[in-house]
Amino acid sequence: MRAVDIIIKKRDKGELTREEIRFFVNGIATGRVPDYQAAAWAMAVLLNGMTPRETTDLTLAIAHSGEVLDMSDVVKIAVDKHSTGGVGDKTSLVVLPAVAACGLPVGKMSGRGLGFSGGTLDKMEAIPGYRVDLTTEEFEKQLKKIGLVLCGQSKDLAPADGKLYALRDVTGTVQSIPLIASSVMSKKIAGGAHAVVLDVKVGNGAFMQNLKDAHELADLMVKIGELAGRKVVALISDMNQPLGCAVGNSLEVREAIETLQGGGPADFREHCLHVAAHMLVLGEVTDSLAKARKLVEKSIAKGSALAKFRQLVKAQGGDLSYVVNPNKFPRAPFVEVVKAPRSGYLERVHARSVGEASVALGAGRAKKGDPLDHSVGFVIHHKVGDKIKEGQALFTVYANDKKKLAAAVKTVLAAHEFDDFPVPPLPLFYE
Repeated sequence: MRAVDIIIKKRDKGELTREEIRFFVNGIATGRVPDYQAAAWAMAVLLNGMTPRETTDLTLAIAHSGEVLDMSDVVKIAVDKHSTGGVGDKTSLVVLPAVAACGLPVGKMSGRGLGFSGGTLDKMEAIPGYRVDLTTEEFEKQLKKIGLVLCGQSKDLAPADGKLYALRDVTGTVQSIPLIASSVMSKKIAGGAHAVVLDVKVGNGAFMQNLKDAHELADLMVKIGELAGRKVVALISDMNQPLGCAVGNSLEVREAIETLQGGGPADFREHCLHVAAHMLVLGEVTDSLAKARKLVEKSIAKGSALAKFRQLVKAQGGDLSYVVNPNKFPRAPFVEVVKAPRSGYLERVHARSVGEASVALGAGRAKKGDPLDHSVGFVIHHKVGDKIKEGQALFTVYANDKKKLAAAVKTVLAAHEFDDFPVPPLPLFYE
């Protein structure tokens, strides 16, 4: 077999065999298939799609491109969660420690930012010293010891996905449903999770722009999970405005800590409670969402969720003083509070525009390997449906450059749209 023949076959809308998929994926993992061929193949998949059978074969090939963990010897049941990416989505930083504090082990391998969406690893690395590159042995040992791991993919686990993931970010192929589904589920299978809660985002700030595509992605990932013998639940949630208020790495970590302390934005707090409750039910801690929610609320109210977050940071080498005193996070040199240009009801906060503006500030990557500035970003002060008076603080920009600051103000101000009449708030979840 030759990689170029497989690229051509998919370019011409052909259906790849299991053997062709395995050959190509193994080539990506070992380096026999260079980046430019992997990128060409990814674009062909984006344009022409894959059948459910192809996508399942792709998922399993990626999962088995390296070691596949078996968590059965480490914990009774390991539950994971995954978001398909959004703007201001720092859910894992709250949900994981809250769930672990309720007695359910969580071993999560996360990713970095893709396009305009933030990445959990990028956020956690805003805490000085925090290690995301754990070995498989360290992953298992930590999960058994404290019941919580939040790291990147080790080189031993789904190595083909690590390489393909980085390429998708910079080749315009992030939105491909087969590539998203296979990337997400291959990591879950390789990481040994017995049960997974999927948070599928939909809206202008998500890779799935409409409910039809979100349904297709959710259904596909649930089916892949079932074929691999996992219990999977998919939630479809809104991403037509940023989740919470903070957008930008250290700003989001601070907001997550505030939420673990019992505060935080109402929409973000509610989102976290709902996702965490589903994880506890799936992990058989309790048999109803209502009971599960009470357990999560209790873990936050009593401080055990925050204590578990501190335990996580310490276990992975992070400087705990930043969790104890979030004011230690570096502050961007240029800060501007932008005021509302008119009175009215907030009709729209275009999430994708905010996400792209945060990348332009330096919170995300324009190309593979770009360094990040963890101090830059935004705090969006209002939600769709809010009644706002002219001159009221609308959003705050944190920038490292005056020109970037001016461009960010212009972009994010345009992302806010007003109406003279009341506007209903956006739902958190669709189903």
